[in-house]
Amino acid sequence: MEILGKANRIRLLSFNTPQMRAFHFSWFAFHLCFFGWFGIAPLMAVVRDDLGLTKTQIGNTIIASVAITVIVRLAIGVLCDKIGPRKAYTWLLCLGSLPVMAIGLADSFETFLLARLAIGAIGASFVITQYHTSVMFAPNVVGTANATSAGWGNLGGGTTQILMPLVFSGILMLGVSETLGWRLAMVVPGIVLFLTGIAYYRFTQDAPNGNFDELRARGELPPASGEHGMRQSFAAAAKDVRVWALFVVYAACFGVELTINNIAAIYFFDNFDLTLATAGMIAGLFGLMNLFARTLGGIFSDLFARSGGLKGRVRWLFIAMLCEGIALMFFSQMHVLALAIGIMLVFSLFVQMAEGATFGVVPFINKKALGAVAGIVGAGGNAGAVAAGFLFRSEALSYQQGLFYLGMAVIIAALCCLAVRFSEATEAEEAQAYTDAAGEETGAGALSLR
Repeated sequence: MEILGKANRIRLLSFNTPQMRAFHFSWFAFHLCFFGWFGIAPLMAVVRDDLGLTKTQIGNTIIASVAITVIVRLAIGVLCDKIGPRKAYTWLLCLGSLPVMAIGLADSFETFLLARLAIGAIGASFVITQYHTSVMFAPNVVGTANATSAGWGNLGGGTTQILMPLVFSGILMLGVSETLGWRLAMVVPGIVLFLTGIAYYRFTQDAPNGNFDELRARGELPPASGEHGMRQSFAAAAKDVRVWALFVVYAACFGVELTINNIAAIYFFDNFDLTLATAGMIAGLFGLMNLFARTLGGIFSDLFARSGGLKGRVRWLFIAMLCEGIALMFFSQMHVLALAIGIMLVFSLFVQMAEGATFGVVPFINKKALGAVAGIVGAGGNAGAVAAGFLFRSEALSYQQGLFYLGMAVIIAALCCLAVRFSEATEAEEAQAYTDAAGEETGAGALSLR
């Protein structure tokens, strides 16, 4: 049985339908999660001096912030299949807010490391966001819906870089010391996350025609899988080579974005002799591209699917990945601030379009194990960030060298797109579903303001 009542158009200014409420709440919740997840990143220069951290120790905290997310993302996708995205998001936001506020209690490298490790769990919010929009929107717009919700969520990586230094500065204006200021600054996103979790439970539902427990009671959805069923769902996804190919691909796009979110501010601060606020503003531009870049990736995925089917979606993903790798290698060689900013924006465009293109493919891999597939592929992003983190923790390797090697790795990872193939029967079935959903009036990637 499949979810019924999926929307075949994205009406951006509408909050009246369960599809659009899920769309807006999911991207907004994911956006706020970045304030908890990476809120400390633009303040690292202050934290470094306060706790006496070395470059290696900073690198270890960067790895910790994304490492735990790999495990949580693997679990959260299967959990969505079981209890639904509404409850999964509520629990993640409310519980995740606690370590965000508690990081201010850190007084050593070890306690700071543990706090960043615990906070990393809220990065699993991405999987729930993609799951929720995947069950709410039809094939003709699911790529656009997934890309836009994730892109506007990822936008939090940019607004965090800009706003957290301002929150910090505002606290200092009250006469608080820098040592206490960065600790109090992290309480703000923690409180907002908790309140958002309550609102998510109150105003959203799991599917267009009801919550999962209601659908199961009416016989419109299979019974919730027990532990054995959850293992079967995960196993079905894990044995599909296409899932792991997308795992690597997502590691090389979202994993790279997470890495840049962690190092951009301190990179510009150290290499271009800027103030903390200015470095944060420039670093924020990278994340602000999510306002439209990831959406473009999804729109192009839907457009490529109109003429090329699922093969077209994969073809576009390969193009975006290849351009991302080339742009990153060029960015690593920039030593003039204006050029570095310009190339960073080009690189940001392609890395985020590649992310949108990836989750334009994910919903079609295995619909019966959608949560498991989304969880594994989503975990790839954090696995990539962990791997990239080792490039930037070494005292012997400069940030520029690390970025160049990372660009080379992205180009190699793009070749994994060749392993993502679909049977002729699946191609024909999805082409018909696309045509049925699009109709004569909505068209591909249908976005409207009402």
